[in-house]
Amino acid sequence: MKRSQREIRSVEEINEKIKRGDAVVLTAEEMIKLADSSGIKVAAKEVDVVTTGTFGAMCSSGVFLNFGHSDPPIKMTKCWLNDVPLYKGLAAVDGYLGATALSETQGFEYGGGHVIEDLVSGKEIELRAESYGTDCYPRRHIETVITIDDLNQAILVNPRNCYQKYDAATNSTDRVIYTYMGTLLPNYGNVSFSGAGQLNPLCKDWNYETIGIGTRIFLGGGVGYIIGEGTQHSPQSGFGTLMVRGDLKKMNSRYLRGASFYRYGVTLYVGVGIPIPIINENVASTAALRDDQITVNIRDYGVPSRPDLRPIVSRVTYADLRSGKVTIGDKEVPSSSLSSYKMAREISEVLKKWILEGRFFLTKPVEPLPRRREFKPLRIRRKELRVRDVMRREVITAKPDDEVKEVARKLVAKGIDHLPVIDRDGRLIGIVTSWDLAKAIANDRNVLSEIMTRKVITAREDESIDVVARRMAQHNISGLPVIDEAKQVSGIITTDDISRRLVGRRLTI
Repeated sequence: MKRSQREIRSVEEINEKIKRGDAVVLTAEEMIKLADSSGIKVAAKEVDVVTTGTFGAMCSSGVFLNFGHSDPPIKMTKCWLNDVPLYKGLAAVDGYLGATALSETQGFEYGGGHVIEDLVSGKEIELRAESYGTDCYPRRHIETVITIDDLNQAILVNPRNCYQKYDAATNSTDRVIYTYMGTLLPNYGNVSFSGAGQLNPLCKDWNYETIGIGTRIFLGGGVGYIIGEGTQHSPQSGFGTLMVRGDLKKMNSRYLRGASFYRYGVTLYVGVGIPIPIINENVASTAALRDDQITVNIRDYGVPSRPDLRPIVSRVTYADLRSGKVTIGDKEVPSSSLSSYKMAREISEVLKKWILEGRFFLTKPVEPLPRRREFKPLRIRRKELRVRDVMRREVITAKPDDEVKEVARKLVAKGIDHLPVIDRDGRLIGIVTSWDLAKAIANDRNVLSEIMTRKVITAREDESIDVVARRMAQHNISGLPVIDEAKQVSGIITTDDISRRLVGRRLTI
C-alpha cells in the first residue's frame, strides 16, 4: 500500500521498534523542549511516541460491579456500598456506582468516588441490598462485607473524561459561592482552573489523528481503552472529551482518588495518559504545543446560567493561569489549579517507562472520534416561572432619612414585611423588615439609616424562580427587591408570593 506523503511512520512500525527496544519515546514536556531547540521537522523525524498525562476531578466516572449470587439468591432492587447507593436498574446482582453518588449517612464527606478508591485499595466494603422477592429470587435482604477480590467484575466505565481544555472560573458577586470549580471568593477574589494544558492528551493530538475508538491508554494506574467520544463532546470549540473503560481490579489507588468539594459534592480524581504516535508533522506540531499557546476563557460563575452562557470576563493561556496570577479588568487576581500537574507529569513518565520496557504497545483506532458534533442544551418545553411572573410591581419604598415610627405605620397599613430603601435617584441602597422596625422602636432608634441593611440580596426579573428560592434559603430571608441594571427597584418577590403561585399552578393542572 502506498504511504501518504505526509506520513512519516505507522503505528505498526512503531510497535516493531518497541519490540526491538529502539523506539524513541518522549514525554510531552520533553517533546516541547526538542521542538523549541531543533524545530518541528527534526522532532517529527526523531521521535516515535509522545506520552501525555492528566489527573483531575472527573465527575462523569463510575464502575460496573457484579457481586455474584448468594444462596438463596436475591434480585437486588436497591443496593448500597458503605451507605452509598448504586444504580440498580440492571440485572439481579449487577450495579453501577457513580462517582458523585452521596453517602446517605455522611453526605458531602463520602461518596461514590471514595468507595471506588477504597475498593482499589483492597479495603473491606459493607454491602447492603433489598428486594421485593420473587419465586426464583426469594431473598429480600442481604448484609455482608466484600473486597474487590470478591467481585466477579469491576469495570471502570467513565462516560466523560479528559476535556481537551476547560474554562476557568471566577465570581463577580459579593458573596462566596461553592461550585464544581471549588470555592470562589467574592468580587473576583480568585480564579480556579482545571486541566494539564501542555501535558493534556487531547491537546497533544488536537485534530484527533491518532486518538480514537480502540486506543490503548493508561487509566487509573492500569491499562484501559477509549470506547468512544465522551458525553458533551464538542471538538469544533476545543472541548473534546473521551469515554473510557478499564479493569478496576488492575488499577492503583494512587491514580484513582475520591474527593469532596466543599458544599458542592463528591467526585473521583482519575489519572489518564495517552501515547501519541508521531505519524506526521501535523501530529508532531500539536504534540509540541506549549501552555502559552493554549487559550482558556475565564467565566463568571456568579451568574446562574448554563456553562456556555456564563459571561467571559477574560481570555488567558494555561501559562498565565499556572503563573499564579491573571488579570481581570485592571485587577490582578490569584489563580490556582484543581488538577495536579505533578501527577500528570508522573503519569506521562510512567507511560513512557512502560513503552520503553516493552510492556505497553500502541493501538491504531478502529474508528476516529468525531471532529464535529452539535452541542445541544436541554430545552425547557413547558413554561418555566421567572421572577417577572411572580413578583409584585407595586412596591412601597422609603428614604434613608424617613422616621422609623412613620415607616412602621406604613408597613402595618399596607400589610407588608419588606421595605426597600432608595436614594434620591431611585437606586436601591438598603432594606428594612418589620422585624428590623420592631427592634428599632424597642431600642429607640429614629431614622431608617440607623437600622437598614445596606448589603441587600436582590433578584432580577429574568431569573428562574428555582434560583431565587434557593438564594432566599441560603441567606435565610423571605423577600428580595427586584432591580434592573441601574439598580432601580422594579418590584419585590417573597416566599409567600412563590408559594401562592406554585400552589395555584398545581391546582389548575
